[in-house]
Amino acid sequence: MIEICNLSKKYKGAENLSVKELNLTVNNQEIFGLLGPNGAGKTTLIAMLSSLIQPTSGSFSINGLTFQQHKNKLKQTIGIVPQEYALYPTLTAYENLHYFGSMYGLHGEHLKSLIHTHLEHLGLAKFANKRINTFSGGMKRRVNLIASILHDPKVLFLDEPTVGVDVQSKNVIIEHLKELNNDGTTIIYTSHHLNEAEAFCHRVAIIDHGNIIVKGEPKALIASQEGAHNLEDVFLQLTGKALRDHA
Repeated sequence: MIEICNLSKKYKGAENLSVKELNLTVNNQEIFGLLGPNGAGKTTLIAMLSSLIQPTSGSFSINGLTFQQHKNKLKQTIGIVPQEYALYPTLTAYENLHYFGSMYGLHGEHLKSLIHTHLEHLGLAKFANKRINTFSGGMKRRVNLIASILHDPKVLFLDEPTVGVDVQSKNVIIEHLKELNNDGTTIIYTSHHLNEAEAFCHRVAIIDHGNIIVKGEPKALIASQEGAHNLEDVFLQLTGKALRDHA
């Protein structure tokens, strides 16, 4: 589903590359985790794959579509759940979702039905006409997710989709993502919740300083590192325990 070849990104004025000649293949209907310390290059990589920023060099394709030749089709193929809430706070949940759905060419009764179905599925139907600025963090995360999947994307990018949410919302989000995956959606997921990633992802790659330092199934990676009992142990062994404060 995703083919990445020698992909690099250097921001204007930066001394070093944020992503360095990265190569990766993600299979169709896979849940693939991108894990790494702060500033490792995860968000930059997702921004390139989402066509939000242009690579410095290298190439990638998603479902056979390239940024250079099929930019508009590529954007229709993907959904993005950003780390920050991408919602209008003074609009209601329904108004937000209607607006984002219309941006993907959805309209009429079909769009209305999609919105109500997703709100119902994620426990938000009774809050459809409440303004977003009255919602809890977990509720906003769920609306954020709905906004990214109304157009039924083939690939869904998730940047910290459960950060700062209550346990119940986190569980609902993860279960809904599993359903989407079972229905055919390929998922690219980043998170600092390594226990969640271990249970959720089919494969993961640990990125540091713009490079992939290891990739594979979580259980295989744990078995490959002496003394590791979980994915967090693997992560710390490979990236170190030094603080990675980044601004």
